[in-house]
Amino acid sequence: MKTALNTIKKTYSFASTIEDFKQLTKVGLAVSVVFSSLAGYLLAVGANGFSLKVLTLLAFGGYFMVGASNAFNQIIEKDLDAKMDRTKNRPVASGRMSVTVAFIIASLFTIAGIVILYIINPRTAMFGAISIFLYTCLYTPLKTITPLSVFVGALPGAIPFMLGWVAATGKFGIEPGILFMIQFFWQFPHFWAIGWFLYDDYKKGGFFMLPTGKKNKATALQIIMYTVWLVLISVFPVMGLTDGLKLSIVAAIVVFFTGVGLLYYAIQLYRKMDNASAKALMLASVGYITLIQIVFVIDKFLQ
Repeated sequence: MKTALNTIKKTYSFASTIEDFKQLTKVGLAVSVVFSSLAGYLLAVGANGFSLKVLTLLAFGGYFMVGASNAFNQIIEKDLDAKMDRTKNRPVASGRMSVTVAFIIASLFTIAGIVILYIINPRTAMFGAISIFLYTCLYTPLKTITPLSVFVGALPGAIPFMLGWVAATGKFGIEPGILFMIQFFWQFPHFWAIGWFLYDDYKKGGFFMLPTGKKNKATALQIIMYTVWLVLISVFPVMGLTDGLKLSIVAAIVVFFTGVGLLYYAIQLYRKMDNASAKALMLASVGYITLIQIVFVIDKFLQ
């Protein structure tokens, strides 16, 4: 009986440790980042040029990059996370994981991520390192100081999509620049929507996430404006001005009307000014970025 209980405890302890590790590195977010990176890579190489080795390295490097950033973030914000319902059960904030252990994981992930991305090419590693630095050293501390933190955080957040292109070509030009801008503008309706419906919880931690600091018409209007910019930049490749990044008329129409759908949810938030509309906008934004990346890649493979 005692042996069986010990086995259950060990199993539970192992499962809890794995769960804490997943929370520390935000596996769900990491998967979305890896997806964006792989989409950017496939856009650059097309159907006949992709390397399974590079795809694998990019996936692992991207995961380590995001995991390191999130682990450092949770170390820095552990006291603030403990005040908020959404984050109080995180491993470091709750005390289940020590700062030392979290720091070791974050450091190892940083080294592993940069080394793996460097194997692909030095420029990919450089952008990976910049992403970790911006997220940890600028975005994280600015969140309690100014709403402009979202603008700063949008910089590392916009890197994954273009990182795949750089991994494929070793170069940064107008094509990865457009991919960067798509994911840059996307983050404003996405994160401001989150900041809207989690406003009270963020307030407990002293975080300033909305552009005006309030859930008001001015904030909702800015969400609409950035959504419009997002839709415009997303269909820009159909103009034929980006040599390696092209979008067919059919694909551009699909991307455009997907953007119109996202804009509808942004306008609904402006009209209703409620948390339900903000949640709907957040979910729509996730669907939008995923769908257009898939459309871009499929269109590339059909060219």
